[in-house]
Amino acid sequence: MKITLPFIIFLALSFVGSAQEISLSGTVKDSTGTGVDMANVIAINTETKGLESYGITNHAGQYKLKLKTANQYTVKVSYLGLKTESFTFTAGEVNAIKDIVMQEQAAELDEVEVTYEMPVSVKGDTIIYNTDSFVSGTEKKLKDVLKNLPGIEVNDDGQIEVEGKTVTKVMVEGKDFFDGDSKLAVENIPANALSKVEVLKNYNEVSQLKGLTNDDDNVALNIRLKEGKKKFWFGELTAGYGPDDRYLAHPKLFYYSPDYSINIITDLNNLGEVPFTRNDYRNFTGGFRNINSRGGSSIGVGSDGLGLSTAQNNRANDIDTKFAAVNFSYAPTKALDLSGFGIYSYTGTLMKSQRSTTYIASDDIENATTNTDQTVHLGLAKLSARYKPTANLQLDYDALLKQSDDNEVVDVLSIANITDEISEVKKQKPLSVNQNLNLYYTLDDKNIFAVEAQHLYQDEDPFYEAVRNEFAFTSIFPVDENQNLYNLNQVKNVVTNKVDAKVDYYHVLGAKSNLNFTLGTTQSHQNFNSAIYQILDGGSTLDMNGTDFENDVTFNVSDLYLGFHYKVISGIFTFNPGLTLHQFNVKNDQLGNVVEDNLTSLLPDVYINAQLKKSENLRFNYRVTRSFTDVNKFAQGYVLNNYNSVYRGNRDLESALNHNLSLNFFSFNMFNFTNIFGNVTYTKRIDALKSSANIVAINRIGTTINSNFEDESLSANGRYERTFGKIKGSVRGSLSWSTTNNLVDNAQRTSNSLTQNYTGALSTNFKNAPNLELGYRYNVNNYDNGGRETTYYTSRPYARFDTAFLKNFIFTLDYDYYNYTDKENTIDNAYSFLESNLTYQQKDSRWEFGIKGTNLFNTSILNQDSTNELFFSTQSYFVQPRYVLFSIKYDI
Repeated sequence: MKITLPFIIFLALSFVGSAQEISLSGTVKDSTGTGVDMANVIAINTETKGLESYGITNHAGQYKLKLKTANQYTVKVSYLGLKTESFTFTAGEVNAIKDIVMQEQAAELDEVEVTYEMPVSVKGDTIIYNTDSFVSGTEKKLKDVLKNLPGIEVNDDGQIEVEGKTVTKVMVEGKDFFDGDSKLAVENIPANALSKVEVLKNYNEVSQLKGLTNDDDNVALNIRLKEGKKKFWFGELTAGYGPDDRYLAHPKLFYYSPDYSINIITDLNNLGEVPFTRNDYRNFTGGFRNINSRGGSSIGVGSDGLGLSTAQNNRANDIDTKFAAVNFSYAPTKALDLSGFGIYSYTGTLMKSQRSTTYIASDDIENATTNTDQTVHLGLAKLSARYKPTANLQLDYDALLKQSDDNEVVDVLSIANITDEISEVKKQKPLSVNQNLNLYYTLDDKNIFAVEAQHLYQDEDPFYEAVRNEFAFTSIFPVDENQNLYNLNQVKNVVTNKVDAKVDYYHVLGAKSNLNFTLGTTQSHQNFNSAIYQILDGGSTLDMNGTDFENDVTFNVSDLYLGFHYKVISGIFTFNPGLTLHQFNVKNDQLGNVVEDNLTSLLPDVYINAQLKKSENLRFNYRVTRSFTDVNKFAQGYVLNNYNSVYRGNRDLESALNHNLSLNFFSFNMFNFTNIFGNVTYTKRIDALKSSANIVAINRIGTTINSNFEDESLSANGRYERTFGKIKGSVRGSLSWSTTNNLVDNAQRTSNSLTQNYTGALSTNFKNAPNLELGYRYNVNNYDNGGRETTYYTSRPYARFDTAFLKNFIFTLDYDYYNYTDKENTIDNAYSFLESNLTYQQKDSRWEFGIKGTNLFNTSILNQDSTNELFFSTQSYFVQPRYVLFSIKYDI
């Protein structure tokens, strides 16, 4: 019989509902008749002595257990501070009801033998998952386990989400694991090393500030290891090889003890599995945060001046990667903790794409074929020290170094009103050093001080070269036109020094209220230099002199601010309104004179939290912020953005004012394992910085202006998840709408964008049967630029299948189908990706043997669409072909 994917799906689903069950429900109350919230209820099979069902009471004390008929159980009910109750129950053919009354715990406690652990328990702001209760044995990495836990999700970018919020910190045994990123943890920590996963909500690293600040959006994860993994080296050594010289080497080692820990991760492969991308590098904060996040001002410093090409979903024509990372922590004394990490990543990428771009103003269409050869070296290093001699004093110091070495060669065949062959070269070695020094001191129960300071040094040196047959800007640039090729080169250098410092004083009025006074400053200083020159056929250089083609700019932004906030808890509500008074001074020195702008702003903010239940709340935030751009948009000399785009800044730019509102709802019901969250965010931008462009065919000359029109954006997302026995179902949706106003060819143009994403999924979690996840994703991108409207659709059903069979084999299958179309029916592209993995490992053996296949359908392309105020674009990317890899793994 031929085994097909539909047959596998049918086989897995046939296990659902194979055993008849009844429900035992009721209410748990204390001696006063009040329902007990968050009490643990477990059912132990009296014959097998195994834990077969569990539940946690809701806010009214209700519980529900699913029990197999004709079995006898010992049901135990426990809650901290109350005496444990138990009774024997035999499951019949119909549902049953049993109420329980719990008595006060005696003052002198007898020794209690703890035999069973709850799969899920709640202690204050911490949710603790006993991972053995959620795994089937096919899991390999932390991410495989997390996907089984109710209320936790790993998104497409590899980041952990809890309650719709991204986890900001991952720890193992209380020690930082590559602080500032969760992707390295989910992709590398072995699943068989886990004992518990602790979700730390309302997380604050400074114990003195707990309860004084609003930490609802701060979520951390702490991984607890199995006893056999502590004080011993553990990890795995993996190597693989396949046809076409495909290879994989992935050693990783971990060591944890109470005083120190070390993690070593390496990865070398040419399979397209990039462990650390440029997006990861750009977003890797190292645990640093914006210390003026509540002050209301935002001062940009710029980054990535080249706009390097990015592979789509880590898929490209060819990818070769090398990665090494070390993370450590050491506690020489009880008062001092040292930690840090070092990361190095190399990625060599060959990208090939075909793009069709429709320029709205001219109706010209450019069809371009692009070949990109990119090499990227990324390096990060962090050192942290925490000194806490007493509970009242804490001193922190952090230093984060980031540097990259980027080289990209792009060959473009552009076919529009003319045919042109273009070769672009992009190079840069940006460097940044970020230092952070914080002091927290508790004078007494009523008075707490926090001093925080941060310094950023950033040096960017992007180089750009474009060689082409035709040059569209001969009327602007004094080029020598008597050449076989136009060879334009541009050098730039941007040096940034930015200091943020503030002092917070908290005066505690009582158990439910406090005052917060803030005195702070932000000082940003940037130097910008650029020059353009032409290399002639003979190799000599033609410099383009003058203020139109050279930049020498000094740009300073000063922000002095004084803030006041009042926080009070009244019933279920927490109110935290505040005001911050800012004195801004902005200067740009160029062209032999200084343009200066002084501004005073009073910026309000308010936070309201309604704690409807212990695990259910509704939060509202309103904040007015003032934002300043970086020096790049002030420099008035021309710069080359790419082969058909020239930009010059505007030294008369002013700041923009933003009104930000958000409403967030969250509910996590442990009674029926329902997880709901929703968020709505609205932003109105006044005097927003907008692009202004003059268009000639497919070429444009752009600048930036303060718009006289208001821009608006609205985003909403939500998720509903519920577990029914061994089946978990979820529905998720998001939409993002924006309307912006730009100046194109001296005419105001309004652009509207609406993006919708919807996902529905069902998954099983059987211990002794195959498991299946079935899902469907639907994406709609609607763009309306100046009355020109287009819509793109992507339908994406997917399936994940895994099973353990014949005791020693594990088989997994990962299938994605894409159907990409547009409203005009000019595009109809269907493609799919299939990956599978078969491993063999005998029980108690350290050796595992496997065979892995990627892109088994040998799909050659994938699609993406984009738009802005100037054009619509749809692009096809060529991806790696089918690969098969044989691997060997040794568990340490």
